[in-house]
Amino acid sequence: MDTLDCMRTFVAVAAQHSFTAGARQIGISTKLASKYVARLEERLGAQLFNRTTRSVTLTDTGQAYLERCLPVLDQIDEMEGVIQERQSELAGPIRLTAPTGFGSRELVQAVTPFQQSHPKVQIEMLLSDYHAPIVEEGIDLAIRFGRLQDSTLVARKLCDMRLVVVAAPDYLARHGEPGHPTALATHNCLLLQSAAQPERWRFNEAGKVTSVLVSGSFRANSPRAVAHMAAGGQGIGRCPYYTVKPFVETGRLQLLFADREDAPLPLYVVYPPSRHLTARIRALIEHLAKWFQSTEQNLWGP
Repeated sequence: MDTLDCMRTFVAVAAQHSFTAGARQIGISTKLASKYVARLEERLGAQLFNRTTRSVTLTDTGQAYLERCLPVLDQIDEMEGVIQERQSELAGPIRLTAPTGFGSRELVQAVTPFQQSHPKVQIEMLLSDYHAPIVEEGIDLAIRFGRLQDSTLVARKLCDMRLVVVAAPDYLARHGEPGHPTALATHNCLLLQSAAQPERWRFNEAGKVTSVLVSGSFRANSPRAVAHMAAGGQGIGRCPYYTVKPFVETGRLQLLFADREDAPLPLYVVYPPSRHLTARIRALIEHLAKWFQSTEQNLWGP
């Protein structure tokens, strides 16, 4: 039984807090995962996990061992990556997390040609509208919008994201078109809950940033949900352009205050500073950067 297999299994179980989920992550059976961890504990002469019927948590010794395991496995991956680069063939897993709406469409479109070029790379995409802890969850890369909250992460900017205010023509016909951002206070505004300040919409007027307090009967943590609600004539929404682009092009939504839009939000790919980037991860980062830069005008709006 290879010690590296035992170590990789231990790291996966620790990241998932579960033998079943950890085994699934690395593609083995739960029984084999339990066997690998037991063999590792036997070899080390120490208990790495506290096991109950409901949870699997690290012991203090297990936490200390995990902190030393991660850089060792990263270095091994890096060495394998050097060989792969010389052979011009990338292989191995990449765990990638992103917001649900963006990940299920735009990111899938970006990743597809990469996998077609590198069929031996296995990408696991974990979609969530909440920021997953990258190190603890064993994630290689994360896609993040806007100002980065965790300053310890290494970030590579992919492109800028245009935020637009939109409404359906029939909503404006019924309630009138606001002539100035301050008039939004009298309208039913559809709030994006995942924004830093959902009730504060920022605008740029002649180089001066102002904010307007808005409210409404609907809020969601998905920008696509806000876009669809706006297209249904239920209120005025503020969304990334990529979510409303099809509706704008077909006339179901129209842009408001295009000359007063706030500065665009950046899109980043981030990873832990301690992570040794393998050839496959570096290649994916470069691919994403080129992809989103080449599609920026079309995706984020003119």
